[in-house]
Amino acid sequence: MSKEYCVAVAGCTGAVGVEMINTLEKRNFPVSKIKLLASARSAGKTATFRGEKVVIEEMTDASFKGVDIALFSAGGDVSKQFRKAVTDAGAVMIDNSSAFRLEADVPLVVPEVNPEDVAKHNGVIANPNCSTIIMLVAVAPLHRAKKLRRLVASTYQATSGAGAKGMQELLLQTRQLLDDQPIEPRAFVHRIGFNLIPHIDAFQPNGYTKEELKMLNETRKMLHDDSIRVSCTCVRVPVLRAHSEALNLEFENEITPDEARAILAAAPGVTVVDDPAKFLYPMPVDATNKYDVLAGRIRQDISRDDKRGLDIFVAGDQVLKGAALNAVQIAEILVGRKVDNAQFD
Repeated sequence: MSKEYCVAVAGCTGAVGVEMINTLEKRNFPVSKIKLLASARSAGKTATFRGEKVVIEEMTDASFKGVDIALFSAGGDVSKQFRKAVTDAGAVMIDNSSAFRLEADVPLVVPEVNPEDVAKHNGVIANPNCSTIIMLVAVAPLHRAKKLRRLVASTYQATSGAGAKGMQELLLQTRQLLDDQPIEPRAFVHRIGFNLIPHIDAFQPNGYTKEELKMLNETRKMLHDDSIRVSCTCVRVPVLRAHSEALNLEFENEITPDEARAILAAAPGVTVVDDPAKFLYPMPVDATNKYDVLAGRIRQDISRDDKRGLDIFVAGDQVLKGAALNAVQIAEILVGRKVDNAQFD
């Protein structure tokens, strides 16, 4: 009989936490017991796992006794608060916040990009930023083949990136605007209905936001190359779920669109959708609820005099591959499972 594990889901009532529970079930992760943890206001409520109702518990230091793996999606402050309790209990924390991503002794992992880094953990493994995950699933195989030197990204990030409250605000404001009712932004600093906001996370002294700098620093850490130049503009758009990104890539070696399509077609976690004559290209509506990142609009960068530049458009489900699925895949590596990218229904 194969070993089974006690798994805790911290932040189980949020959009990502709910998806973590669903993903553990859909991928038949070897769970002997699941502990659903949240704040005091959610304690006593129930959620369903494998057809059984599970009572949600208030998260305390004692919650992690007997736990093998703790999937965290409760925010950076909560992750920092409970880090010691998790590791002292002998569990491994897989954290979805930005709290530990750039710490030297914390692996930052996308299983399709750098699975070998999981083995370097000291009790904590970090999930990267959702936009970085979606980007690198497509960019890493090209980097391995042709060596990436510079990347310029423009993101089109769905309201799911702000959690359930962001998605609810888009739905509410859309109805209000269609009915000519007044709106009051709450989840975002400006109205998101029929608008876009070129501002995600806090602005920094250099004019970039934390979100944009995350993509720079996390890319370098996971590709183990601090020489890669990265510049990003991150934009919130009125889409419910699934982020999209326009990427301009410069490589050390020449690469053609056909070569790129062949590399990506063979890469785990990527589906090439690239037939403009048939109006086929990545869109968030098609990436929603999909495990793979969609890649298309692959073309030579005509602003260059050589063949070392490409433009690519990608789309991926922020809640799944950008968060919950990636965390569960890391857990699969931890327990010695081969990470399977097939869609589980």
